[in-house]
Amino acid sequence: MKWTDSFKTIVLLFSAGLIACSSGQEETMPTDLTELKALYEKKQSELRSLNTDIAEIEKALAKLDTTQHPTAKTLVTTTQLMPVEFEHFIKIQGNVQADEAVNASSEMGGRILNLKVKEGQQVSRGALIAVLDAETILKQKAEIETALQLATTVFEKQSKLWEQEIGSEIQYLQAKNNKERLEKSLETIDAQLAKADVYAPLSGVIDMVYLKEGELAGPGAPIVSILDVRKVKVEAEVPEKYLGTIHKGDQVQISFPALNQEVTARVTLLGRTINSANRTFSVEAELPNPSGILKPNLLAEIKFRDQAIPDALVVPLYLVQQEVGGDQFVMVSDSTATGLVAKKVYVTTGIAYNDQAVVNEGLQAGLRLIVEGAQEVSNGEPIEIVQPQAALTEKNGK
Repeated sequence: MKWTDSFKTIVLLFSAGLIACSSGQEETMPTDLTELKALYEKKQSELRSLNTDIAEIEKALAKLDTTQHPTAKTLVTTTQLMPVEFEHFIKIQGNVQADEAVNASSEMGGRILNLKVKEGQQVSRGALIAVLDAETILKQKAEIETALQLATTVFEKQSKLWEQEIGSEIQYLQAKNNKERLEKSLETIDAQLAKADVYAPLSGVIDMVYLKEGELAGPGAPIVSILDVRKVKVEAEVPEKYLGTIHKGDQVQISFPALNQEVTARVTLLGRTINSANRTFSVEAELPNPSGILKPNLLAEIKFRDQAIPDALVVPLYLVQQEVGGDQFVMVSDSTATGLVAKKVYVTTGIAYNDQAVVNEGLQAGLRLIVEGAQEVSNGEPIEIVQPQAALTEKNGK
């Protein structure tokens, strides 16, 4: 019997009861207090009985009229699982170094009479840096010049005598040798005097001034250091286990946390030896620095790819759930005869990067992965998909 027929039967029985109750003559309202209380109690009892009948009818309606009370479905969003290219990167901390850094020093010792530069100043190759006191050498030069004048006069006179075949040959040769020796000494003194002036060996910026005017500079001691920061290099020490994954010429990403900048560069140098202390090898990448914003010793991070999987099934890590026993699973949408339900699928994950994990076992391409609502549904629970997300086909974030 259909539910409508049952409902009609229940309503007819209930109506008959009401009619039977009301078929009698209309009761007159008693005037006696005792009779009035008795009538009140009677009506209250009839009302309670009527409410009980109504509750039973409502239960019968709820049981028979299932179309009025459908099973609740959990709202979820899904995305179609498709193969994607998965890349794994590693980050190594490094620092910026000037491509060229030299010290300007004097080959001779002496007191600094005039320092021509200061820290932060831009200088060109060959620019005068400092002038040293060369008084002692100047006095030596004056002595040699005086001796040379005499030696030249003696040689000229001895030459004339030798031409007239007067005097011995040895006297002529001695005069000539003395003159030439003093000339060589004078050239040596002039060369030493030239070294009293210190010039910039390259174009760049004065990074540090080691000595001030009036201080004594020793032979070879640095007076200033000069950096050429128009081109810099980023150096990093990479663990030896990555020796086979990074090569000269590889493209890398270099970020500077202090500047909130990231640039692309290529590896220009790989170390030829492994550091026995920390088992690392050096890596360098050159960068142009026309603005000079990259300073020596600035912290940098080099990021390079060490693994690439062309066709991988990748899921966000936050969707991978774990049971008490340690088994991992994800929730997917499954179509059944009664509609869509949530289905628990056990998976085995592999390498992960940037909050994405490669699924090695358990999933197939084309499944619809539950995204929003994955934590709220259980296996076999009816679901309804709203605004499905796009398929996971883009390359995982780097």
